[in-house]
Amino acid sequence: MASFPLKFRRATLARPWQMPRGWVAASVLIGLMALGWLGIRVRPAPFSPVQAAGSTPETVPLRSGLPAPVERFYLQRFGERVPVIRSAVITGRGTMRLPPLFNLTLPTRFRFSHDAGRSYRHYIEVTFFGFPVMKVNEYFVDGKERQELPWAVATDNPKLDQGGNLGMWAEIIQWLPSALVTDPNVRWEPVDDETALLVVPFGDEEERFVVRFSPTTGEIIYWEVMRYADGHGDKTLWVNGTWFDDGKPWFVIDEEQVVYNVEIDTSLAASGP
Repeated sequence: MASFPLKFRRATLARPWQMPRGWVAASVLIGLMALGWLGIRVRPAPFSPVQAAGSTPETVPLRSGLPAPVERFYLQRFGERVPVIRSAVITGRGTMRLPPLFNLTLPTRFRFSHDAGRSYRHYIEVTFFGFPVMKVNEYFVDGKERQELPWAVATDNPKLDQGGNLGMWAEIIQWLPSALVTDPNVRWEPVDDETALLVVPFGDEEERFVVRFSPTTGEIIYWEVMRYADGHGDKTLWVNGTWFDDGKPWFVIDEEQVVYNVEIDTSLAASGP
């Protein structure tokens, strides 16, 4: 009997663990997105606490002749005498929105040092999975603003200087309010029963904050001022740290420690926390 060779067609069944290439790429992309989503939700560890001053601050009588809502605020906050605050260090954590990165919001930790009414230094770390991925040193010294960013250094800009000066006084409103009635270079002007103008120095010039107070609690509700944004363009209304034309804060912070009258270094030689 004649024999004939048998020809079989090779099976082309896919292995069970194989996927189309498009599915693989999509899975990798989804995995990376999930990893990124997790990374920006890990809060960094706080900076080490600052050793607080051991003595009670000196106090002075509350300045006379203040506008009615301003006087009410200080009497409720401090009483007839207010502490003399010469320096402060504010430490905490928060989030920062980064417009260059599609407004991505990342966790941060920060330390702000103030030589009250004269200079400040900001140190900020932006983190991913709790590890620093961007560090910023920002200074306002001798009336000049300097920003040291990973990609550039911004300085020698009068508009940037104006913004740095207003940023300093805005933080004083928040954390060192007694300095606004003990600093001889600062004054308050009346407007009405719930509003006053805060006049602060800026070199040989002056800047004015509009400060509004609650008629029930006496606390500051909000303040507003015209400020240059990022050192360019025209002045923009800045309300409680938020640009009016933006509507969302770019830096949301939660202070975890505030200490007063401690030794600080706001010079350009200082860096890090």
